[in-house]
Amino acid sequence: MDMQEEIEGLAILIRDLRKHRGLTLGELASRIDRSVGFLSQVERGLSRPTVADLTAISETLHVPTTYFYNVNKPRALDWVTRPGERRTLYYAGGITDVLASPTLTGGFSMLESHLAPGASSGEGHLNDSSEQGGFVLEGQLSLWREGHDEPITLGPNDSFQLPPNSQFRYANLTDQPTRVLWVFR
Repeated sequence: MDMQEEIEGLAILIRDLRKHRGLTLGELASRIDRSVGFLSQVERGLSRPTVADLTAISETLHVPTTYFYNVNKPRALDWVTRPGERRTLYYAGGITDVLASPTLTGGFSMLESHLAPGASSGEGHLNDSSEQGGFVLEGQLSLWREGHDEPITLGPNDSFQLPPNSQFRYANLTDQPTRVLWVFR
């Protein structure tokens, strides 16, 4: 799949789940504090949500964020994934997440997150109900937790772990790319 097909696949998943949950476009937009026009563009594949937007959508629609990776690609083994077999989400704000886990049915999921120089998860703090952690593979990751004004800056081989419902945001404040392996449970 190319980037546009991945974006259109995400758009369909969001729209179909919203309709399945019986919410109007306006109701979902209000609950995630975004405009109806923006959400309409996301559902038509014309705009990409930020990480914060997709997290808010998933929490509002009562699914884990990993639900949006649930597009099957052919694989030789059901317990192994290779680069060409992985589902990718392209967010606004310069972040690309690649689902590294072979399935979403296990006790945890893994993502490889690519942050372009200056990329950010969004202005607001994320509030994800899953426990999660990360391992910085390359570059620098700045991580803010609610109640702390200054970020913690992590470099290669640094890691972190956040309990469920942690309020946080993250960014790459450098002029070099950053890669992080995220684990969600």
